[in-house]
Amino acid sequence: MTIELSDAQLERYARHVILDEVGEEGQARLLAARVLVVGAGGLGAPVLLYLAAAGIGHLTIADADTVELSNLQRQVIHSTETIGHPKAESARAAIARLDPDLQVTALLERVTAANAARLVGAHDIVVDGTDNFAARYLLNDACYFARVPLVSAALLRFEGQISTYKAHEPGENRPCYRCLFRSPPPPDLVPRCEQAGIFGAVAGVVGTMQATEVLKEILGLGESLAGTLLLYDALGATVRRLKARRDPECPLCGTNPTIRDLSAHA
Repeated sequence: MTIELSDAQLERYARHVILDEVGEEGQARLLAARVLVVGAGGLGAPVLLYLAAAGIGHLTIADADTVELSNLQRQVIHSTETIGHPKAESARAAIARLDPDLQVTALLERVTAANAARLVGAHDIVVDGTDNFAARYLLNDACYFARVPLVSAALLRFEGQISTYKAHEPGENRPCYRCLFRSPPPPDLVPRCEQAGIFGAVAGVVGTMQATEVLKEILGLGESLAGTLLLYDALGATVRRLKARRDPECPLCGTNPTIRDLSAHA
């Protein structure tokens, strides 16, 4: 079913509609899209703001944490007034102030092996804005089984990385997260942000890149980051692109997979 844009929507999204690559049809696709954003923190904050501003009609926010004062240096969707409030609710309120016509679901829970398949399968695309390896591997596996694209990113100090994973599609340039990172590193090897720190604006740069890739995937625009790991270095003001291929020995999407469901994450 094609969505017909109202006069108010035509005015709100005028700078999209005027783009030949988007137009009214493309904006209607954005309004019909369903996006799951896991994590309303440093990455999720800019992702959610820009996806909402772009007119993603159905947003689901999954985050079980509450807003803390130390979050506000980079998690720009929250405010001093929402300290102590659930992040998912704080983010939903901010989006409502931006555009009250969007449908936003706030889930005050973590994505687990018990609910991942249901949540992922109900959306067109998933954004990984988490800050731990267990969640990244779970979302990778759940998206692969549900045949849903995953736009994943990570941050540390002055650096960030981002890629799109569509291993459910054929082709050697369609790796999954496990093809690039077979297993999580030892817990003491990669410190969390509260230990190593994050330059706040880096979260904005990489999160906005994530939002851009989500919009491109929905609209079928440009070149997908599938098969490419993009590395951003703020101090060097550089962006590097590393090509990645499907690993035939990957335990998830390889020729002889050993991971056949999400039970390993239980």
